Amino acid sequence: MERQPKNFYPIFSGAFCRAYAIHMRPYLLFISGAAGAMGIAMGKTTATPEWKCWLAFIPFFLGYGFGQALTDCFQTDTDKLSAPYRPLSQDIISIRSVLMVSISGLLASGLVMLWLRPLSFALSLAAVFGLATYSFVKKRFWIAGPFYNAWIVALLPVMGYFITQPNNEWQFPADNYGYILLTFFSYANFVLIGYLKDIEADRATNYQTFPVVLGWNKTMLTGDIFALITLFLFWQQIEANAWSLAFGLAGSIVIITGQIAGHLAKEKNERGALVPIASTVRGFILLHTAVILSFQPDWYLLALINYALFEWALWKRPSKYQV
Repeated sequence: MERQPKNFYPIFSGAFCRAYAIHMRPYLLFISGAAGAMGIAMGKTTATPEWKCWLAFIPFFLGYGFGQALTDCFQTDTDKLSAPYRPLSQDIISIRSVLMVSISGLLASGLVMLWLRPLSFALSLAAVFGLATYSFVKKRFWIAGPFYNAWIVALLPVMGYFITQPNNEWQFPADNYGYILLTFFSYANFVLIGYLKDIEADRATNYQTFPVVLGWNKTMLTGDIFALITLFLFWQQIEANAWSLAFGLAGSIVIITGQIAGHLAKEKNERGALVPIASTVRGFILLHTAVILSFQPDWYLLALINYALFEWALWKRPSKYQV
């Protein structure tokens, strides 16, 4: 742990909270929110209390932000080069305070899960372990990074499903396994393409990520495979209605457009990576929203508001070329 310089913002001051929020990446909270909500939508029946669904959504939505801030504490070396706008990179908040708030937030989220469904809490502990060890894996095992991060997010819909079920229900429906794979591959593609913006910083700090080892073009080709698997998993199992079809078509077009943009990019750096990365995020949220609406079509208004808020948060992000 680094020594604290005198200019660190005091923990829980207004300045600290604003700085910490940057590390939470508010525009990415909609990823974990969509994944968790998909599980809730799968399991919700008329017997499931509405308050339980709303309460469960909170730790899913915020948990991603606490996890993002937690992983930032273990990769400040590369972030100082690739994301100098972040408060940890500027040394205006301390690693110790970010760790404290992140772990406390994850613990509070876990306690909500524990109260709602102990099985989901157990899965959340596995997710926290994955977050805490992700930077180690990312730095040393180039082929494992996207997959290692993806299994953590793929736990979220499983957790969401079990929260809606009685405590004596321990089996996840076999018919829904494909949706978990959808989460896995769509998020793995986000992680993989996301590495493109950090190639130079990761190379300088000896992070052996996929693009550092194999380069931009092979990374995009691998992303094509992930994207095709994602779209196949979505379209071969979706039970379409008007709303799920609309979101599904939009998500598919966005994903394909992003992959094409990555192949045609003239600047193979953070500028060229902007459209491909943003497309993986948009595609993830749109496809998961489509699945949610296939199970719960009456949630269409909430889905529209949620997506509009995501686009607003993405537009307000502090660095144009960071997603």
